[in-house]
Amino acid sequence: MIKKIKWLFIIVPMLSLFTTTSVAEHLDKISPACTLTTLEGAPAHNLQEFKGKVVYMDFWASWCLPCVKSFPFLNELDHDLKEKGLHVIGINLDEKVTDAQEFLAKYPVDFSIVADPSKQCAKGFEVIAMPTSYLIVRKGNIRHIHRGFRSGETEELRALITQLVMEHP
Repeated sequence: MIKKIKWLFIIVPMLSLFTTTSVAEHLDKISPACTLTTLEGAPAHNLQEFKGKVVYMDFWASWCLPCVKSFPFLNELDHDLKEKGLHVIGINLDEKVTDAQEFLAKYPVDFSIVADPSKQCAKGFEVIAMPTSYLIVRKGNIRHIHRGFRSGETEELRALITQLVMEHP
């Protein structure tokens, strides 16, 4: 048992090195082109439409417990920074639309909700955790990737987003 615990102390930090490298490789790359739909399946947004705005893209699913906690924060961001050029988009990855709709009935949102039924957008962004958020600057480059959601990180995230929204191209 002690040997297993020792291995955990070795393996976990090593895995974080790989995650950091993976995240760093995506930064400042142009965000992949994605065609998204409404939850009902109608064509919605193509991410290229948002060039010139700061976009906070949040991949979520109804089974994701941290997503429940992140939605009030995303609502605040949308409310506080929308007029300054921030566009918050929640991209649902549920297999069944009804699961997403039931989730939204319990946890209403003010920001845009779209779906990625083919999961091509999630694959293009290499989403590996729920929720995963991408902060895309006005030129279309990915500036920040945030995996998971912990309420203690909201002030730092808000400061970064506010800074990027205030930057002019």
